[in-house]
Amino acid sequence: MPVVVRMKPDTLNEENRKFEQRPLKQPLFINSVPKSGTHLLRNIVRMFVPVEQQYDAQFIQFPNLQKHLAAFDPTKNRLSWGHLLFSDASVVELQGVRKIILYRDPYSWVLARARFFLSDEFEGNIDLVKGGKIKVEELLNMMILGVYQKVPSMFDLYIHNAVAWLGAVDGVVRFEDLVANLKRLDDLEAEVYFRKLFAACGIDPVPDDWRERVRIGSDPKQSGTARENLTGVDIEIPDELPPMQKKLVEFAAPGLRSILGYE
Repeated sequence: MPVVVRMKPDTLNEENRKFEQRPLKQPLFINSVPKSGTHLLRNIVRMFVPVEQQYDAQFIQFPNLQKHLAAFDPTKNRLSWGHLLFSDASVVELQGVRKIILYRDPYSWVLARARFFLSDEFEGNIDLVKGGKIKVEELLNMMILGVYQKVPSMFDLYIHNAVAWLGAVDGVVRFEDLVANLKRLDDLEAEVYFRKLFAACGIDPVPDDWRERVRIGSDPKQSGTARENLTGVDIEIPDELPPMQKKLVEFAAPGLRSILGYE
């Protein structure tokens, strides 16, 4: 079943309409490993696409793919987003669609996934972990290795949602690079970064007010799953993955960080 996320509505549609918008000339799909900053990247790109071209009916995932093929209609050229694993059906249905892949360092991903699973915003089948009933190390191990018949492992998510798409998409975004360039948005390096990202998305020409749009789209207040907006987290999650859990990542997915560009 698709993951269920409880979220408060944002105001980006209203913000979007304050700017002159140019329609996309090709469908665009933002795909990601869950908990890699999907809402952040999506919200930034939304500020450059007419609201009428944004397919917001659902986060597209493999279980609901066939119900939302309208998102990829080449006559509509819509922006859509989700967590779509690599498969023959996914590849066929996304022919002619621009594709952006987003992921983050597996070390920090484990921590982000743990916080989200503990939060009120996550609705899943492992509520037993909430309420401070387990140790933080036990929870982190579950995030890495999965929970039998309930939660997929880190290896499975990264292989099917990121690695298998590499070399076959229009752009790859690492969460850390995105955040770093948001912090130096007024610098030339950030302009080079975002212009390359927009080109991969088919956003052409890039409007002169792109920085203002990026600032609005990246505002954490517009994302219900941003770390600072999660509620109900009852276990203190460390800021850095402990040494043993780093070893478990390397054991569970050898070579993963290397192929993703993390050394």
